[in-house]
Amino acid sequence: MQYKSAKISFLENLIFGVIWIGIFSIPFFNQWSQTNMDWDHLLATWLKIFGFFLIFLINVTILVPRYLIQQKYKNYLISAILVIAGFTAAGLFLNALLFPRPLAMPPMNLGSGSPMELGTDMPAPIGFKPERKTDFDSTAFTIIANVIISFLIVGTSTTFKVIGQWLISDNRRKDLEKEQLRTELAFLRHQVSPHFFMNTLNNIHSLIDINTEDAKDAVIRLSTMMRYLLYDTSQGHTSLKKEIGFLESYISLMQLRFSKHVKVMLKLPANVPEVQIPPMLFISLLENAFKHGVSYQKDSFVSFELALQENRLICSLCNSKHVKTEGQGSYSGIGLNNIRKSLELLFGHNYQFEIRETVDEYSIYLNIPISKESQTSS
Repeated sequence: MQYKSAKISFLENLIFGVIWIGIFSIPFFNQWSQTNMDWDHLLATWLKIFGFFLIFLINVTILVPRYLIQQKYKNYLISAILVIAGFTAAGLFLNALLFPRPLAMPPMNLGSGSPMELGTDMPAPIGFKPERKTDFDSTAFTIIANVIISFLIVGTSTTFKVIGQWLISDNRRKDLEKEQLRTELAFLRHQVSPHFFMNTLNNIHSLIDINTEDAKDAVIRLSTMMRYLLYDTSQGHTSLKKEIGFLESYISLMQLRFSKHVKVMLKLPANVPEVQIPPMLFISLLENAFKHGVSYQKDSFVSFELALQENRLICSLCNSKHVKTEGQGSYSGIGLNNIRKSLELLFGHNYQFEIRETVDEYSIYLNIPISKESQTSS
């Protein structure tokens, strides 16, 4: 977040710097194209531009952050007007002090012959007064021009500054949204893990009295699965190969418990690509299938299939449906609600999740995107 803000601020300052270097360079190159360099005129022009630069600097570093960004619009407007008025007056005073305007002498007739005009370095005649009307008009025009230019500079710099602040705020908002998504997804996974852990421990408990060796093997499998949950899913993504291994271990644990009651059909890709997917997407579906699709009194089945189709991963799950007994619970359950929320957070609208129900079976279809760039056949 800080890196993006610093990058935007750097680009903003770079644009401002290039623009002002160009503005300061224009008078110099105009003088350079002439035969004689008029340094007095050049310095006077640079002094005027420097005043505009100070107005710009005060606006983008003080007025906009302190007043405009804080939505103190009245204070901003008053401050901007005062700054423009102050610098306009100061600029006129300094320009008159450092570069006084020479008095223009009128033509004088010294007798016979053609009239001549005295040079500007010669002293003015006693009692000569320059025409005040012309100076007043020139000064008024200069003030109006400086005010207009100052307002244009303030308006343009404010626009750039507001756009930069908006980009920084927008990036900060997106980063906060991503962090919120990560937090919410982590919360949903932590809901899944204890739920799954509780069901598996119940399965192992039922195996202890039936087959000790199978129970020991189940404990080892559970330990491997919990290691996967703790370490391989902590980054918010895992490889498809590891996720499939986790699902196979889970199904094998279920088969130990329901070997005589349920037929499990598992179909997986022959070649699993090295692609990253969000973890724990399918375990909730399998949990619900075994929880609500298995009956001790009737034949039951669970069919699970994963298939790759271009840049999509397709999961098809089907299980038998039996009449619910009192206290059995709803098929939607915690896991199914969580996977709906996770899919919305992870993929937005770029996924398909459908549930179909008939008299004797449930079927689920899930289609999610995977990145082509990260795939390499193994």
